[in-house]
Amino acid sequence: MNRRHFLRSTLPAGIAATIASNSSAAMLLQSLTTVSSSIVGRTGSGVEVTIEAAALEELKGALRGNLLLAGSDGYDTARRVLNPSFDRYPALVVQPSGATDVATAVTFARERGLLLAVKCGGHSFSGKSTCDGGMQIDLSMMRGARIDRANKRAHVGGGSLLGDLDHESMAQGLVTTAGSVSHTGVGGLSLGGGFGRLARKYGLTLDNIKSANIVTADGELRRASANENEDLFWGIRGGGGNFGIVTSFEYGLHEMNRTVIAGDVIFPADRLKDALRFYADHCQSAPDELSLDLITAAPPGGKPGVVFIHAVYSGDHSKADKVLPPFDKLGEPMANTIGPVDYVVLQRMWDNTDPRHGGGYVKSGFVTDIDSAQIDAIADGFEAHPERSTTFFYQHSGGAINRVATNATAFPNRNAITGPSVIVSWNKGADRTPHVDYIRSYWSTIAKFSDGFYTNTGDYETQESLNRNYRGNHQRLVALKNRYDPGNLFRLNANVRPSGAA
Repeated sequence: MNRRHFLRSTLPAGIAATIASNSSAAMLLQSLTTVSSSIVGRTGSGVEVTIEAAALEELKGALRGNLLLAGSDGYDTARRVLNPSFDRYPALVVQPSGATDVATAVTFARERGLLLAVKCGGHSFSGKSTCDGGMQIDLSMMRGARIDRANKRAHVGGGSLLGDLDHESMAQGLVTTAGSVSHTGVGGLSLGGGFGRLARKYGLTLDNIKSANIVTADGELRRASANENEDLFWGIRGGGGNFGIVTSFEYGLHEMNRTVIAGDVIFPADRLKDALRFYADHCQSAPDELSLDLITAAPPGGKPGVVFIHAVYSGDHSKADKVLPPFDKLGEPMANTIGPVDYVVLQRMWDNTDPRHGGGYVKSGFVTDIDSAQIDAIADGFEAHPERSTTFFYQHSGGAINRVATNATAFPNRNAITGPSVIVSWNKGADRTPHVDYIRSYWSTIAKFSDGFYTNTGDYETQESLNRNYRGNHQRLVALKNRYDPGNLFRLNANVRPSGAA
């Protein structure tokens, strides 16, 4: 008896759903996807194309992973991203099981000119990890981290989440910079930058990439490192997903005590200016082992919210009291949670407060200092509102990040001491217009103090503004794009357009 026919005819729906939720068993899902007819897709230029049933069957048969079409089990889960205001419907979703499947999917998309979206963790604020009418490559079956303790290396699947890396590496007493929300995908974070609680000490996540295996637009699997395809290695560290899909990363790791001194010092929102002045006084003089973020957040309902400083000290515990800022000078806080904490637990603490469970929009930048005019703009423009939550966030930069030359990697924003972001979120289904208009207006009062923006979160107004943000690295990035993706297949990103592209 044909095994696929047997599985289709005998598996109850409940068992099929269980298979769908298990990444190791999910490869059986392709046998449950029926290709009954041709489908209509969309090219990168927006033109509708017909994808014949025979071509879909051929693609399905070539994959070890899954081909999902509208109506297939797993399709709706795969197409969704963290920001539910982007409710898009790809014509087809490929869930590759490995690099060969990625290459097969990329070749299929390129030959038909399909709009192509790549999803790792689905954190894209601008919804670029999904699309309408194109192909979405969902890397969720390519997760896992293997630690080489002797050589202090982590080998991580291209669809992994940061929590996978932290969990495995810290079990060996090793660590690297890995964001601040554990369900973030390694791909988008690493290729665009990679700030986090340890970045001042160990550099950006991309500064710790030792090599990567990447499928480029021609469907070839290449290894990029300091010794192989050096130009590509330079470009993927800051150039985002412009040059292909990384199927695996190799990160350098660092010895670190699993327990760090960390926590929040929380004040009512009416202390915002005082907290900003305090932060300005101490963020520039902090040692590399100390990371200080400042966050003020107003929840829906119009209540004023709080302001707090999030401190993480990863150095010698005996020196913590001397290194941490004198928070008592700010007066009595509402709460002070600073103390010893397991780093892996710390990395999960913000998972449920990530603002992208509803509709969301963000603007970001980088600043080299914080003066009184900047403080006034931040505090005076910050508003609570009954129908949205609003957050202002300073993410500490400097330290090891600044000691890398601007042209050493494609990431250009090396001179900042901290990065301001403003974030607004609203309930799913609500009109986004008034909330986006507010945050854009608010940001316009802060932007004059900022130089550039973080491509992993920033919404850029024009292609020219994006090109300027890559600074002196832009022309080199264009040359790489011309070489590895001249047709701009990988365009749903902070897009480096090849020469001659519209």
